[in-house]
Amino acid sequence: MTDRSIDACLQGSRRRGHEHREFALSTIATIGLLSASGASGEFHPPSISEFFPSAIFFEGSFLEFNRIMLVRVLAAIVLIALFVIAARRAKLVPGRGQNIAEMGLDFVRVSIADEILGHNARRYVPMLTTIFFAILAFNITGVIPLLNIGSTALIGLPLLLAGWVYVVYLASGIQKFGLLGYLKTSLFPPGVPWFLYFLITPIEILQVFVFRPVTLALRLAANMIAGHLLLVLCFSATQFFFFEAAGALKAMGVVSLAAGLGFTLFEMLVAALQAYVFTLLAAVYISMSIEEEH
Repeated sequence: MTDRSIDACLQGSRRRGHEHREFALSTIATIGLLSASGASGEFHPPSISEFFPSAIFFEGSFLEFNRIMLVRVLAAIVLIALFVIAARRAKLVPGRGQNIAEMGLDFVRVSIADEILGHNARRYVPMLTTIFFAILAFNITGVIPLLNIGSTALIGLPLLLAGWVYVVYLASGIQKFGLLGYLKTSLFPPGVPWFLYFLITPIEILQVFVFRPVTLALRLAANMIAGHLLLVLCFSATQFFFFEAAGALKAMGVVSLAAGLGFTLFEMLVAALQAYVFTLLAAVYISMSIEEEH
């Protein structure tokens, strides 16, 4: 299995999801603009400023702490607390909470690590498990009331996680084959006529050293950004229609509210799906670094 095949399989589903989101965005935005021209109030659509909130502490300094950072801290604390509680209360016959925790751990170990890495899986299970549950926790904050923003919607955290994967798959490949051996197996695929290396090797260099980590981070951040803007648009439109729009346009609040609730459920699915995709691709990249032939 290669990252090309994984990306190809996922491309169709991502494209359909983006089309649905773009349709919803254009529809609700059009309704909002039309209603704004004939209503007593003014509709304010969401903007990119949603992802750059005002500082809570240390404004303007390297240690600046804002609402998104607070959401990340809260998500991390809750995630750690849940697993600590499940571990401390572990019993031979698991209860409901322990059973859910074990199901989650087994999912990453069996469905991702064992499936992709085979006999090499054990070494990487802790890393993959941490990545999966961290991304899931940071993503799901986007649909939790009072938090209302995915902690991975700002590129810094996805870049940090992608950098971790990047370092691990490079280090694993170099450890197994040596630096020159790893470069040879990664950049010069066997069985290819020598003259094609002038075309293939530059592409492989970009793929191994640039595209893999960058696309990991961008895929995650872009999905969370789109989901947040979509939900804010739906619910801000609902508020506008119910409390500021004039006449019969108030009834459109029911439509935007239903859309908001529907997309909330969809965002919960996307939060889990993106955690799975990121972890799966991390396992694929590691597998490609340590397997004998690419």
